Amino acid sequence: MPRFTHLLRAWRRPLRAAFLTPFLVLSAVAPMSIGSAFASGTYPAKPIRLVVPFPAGGPTDAMARLIGQHLSQQLGQPVVVDNRGGAGGTIATEAVAQSAPDGYTLFFSTTGTMAINPSLYRALKVDPVKAFDAVGSVAATVNVLVVPNNSPANNVKELIALAKQKPGTLTFGSAGNGSSNHLSGELFKSMAGIDVVHVPYKGSAAAFTDLLGGRISMMFDTVSSQVQYISSGKVRALGVTGATRSEALPKVPTVAEAGLPGFDVTIWFGLSAPKGTPPDAIRRLNTELQTVLAQADVQTQLAALGARPLPGTPADFARLIQHDAAKWGPVVKASGATVD
Repeated sequence: MPRFTHLLRAWRRPLRAAFLTPFLVLSAVAPMSIGSAFASGTYPAKPIRLVVPFPAGGPTDAMARLIGQHLSQQLGQPVVVDNRGGAGGTIATEAVAQSAPDGYTLFFSTTGTMAINPSLYRALKVDPVKAFDAVGSVAATVNVLVVPNNSPANNVKELIALAKQKPGTLTFGSAGNGSSNHLSGELFKSMAGIDVVHVPYKGSAAAFTDLLGGRISMMFDTVSSQVQYISSGKVRALGVTGATRSEALPKVPTVAEAGLPGFDVTIWFGLSAPKGTPPDAIRRLNTELQTVLAQADVQTQLAALGARPLPGTPADFARLIQHDAAKWGPVVKASGATVD
């Protein structure tokens, strides 16, 4: 009997080893397989969702779809645009920040969602600077300062002088509190040391209608929206807000060179991902994004939207976000604009 027990135990040992070894091997290999999925070049293995913080049909949506279409071709997987408009982009911001950081959900981020909203929206549940990983900047655009064609101001210096002569009487319109054209005006006021009254509207179109009618003194608006009215003489362009002149308005000086040194308002767009997205996924996305931005047809279509390509590394984009968040926070605070 003792001899039989000994033989039984000896027989069990190789059986147990034969049974458990595959599971032990799998448990050791499985984490490595998951972790190396991106490094092995299998990413992306399924469609990518690109969340746009504004409704379909607008300029931001058009740009996102342009980039998404070309990224699809580069990545070999569909990039599906998901419009999540509302609350100035905060709904989409919070939704993407809470998504799985697996490289399959991206955010078409903007100056507003990443650098302005944190100071503007009191109830914003996430800090975009901390809640996202930068993938890469996509494009940049600028506004243009326009006045009615019968305005006594023919340039930026004359406009500032007029405002100083009549403090509190000139007005500027915007698409609403916290919009880029509102904050462009607030920065202009602060840097020029003038008192100009802000008049918020429900959209730039309504503000522009009152500008044409002479009911407001000036406004900052997108170059693409104003080119036709400037060329037809319906309004007068005093300066573009960027650091360099706009290709669409090459004869119009920048606000900085026209009388307000240091003034620079550039509106940018980019790709961000939930914090913790695998670095290999971010590198692959950025590499393909650079290829897309270098394509002539993409540059032409961006120009039609009043934008220029803004290539760069993830680190470049992260620095841009941090810089503009620090820049716009004080401007928002000084304006007194808040949204609950």
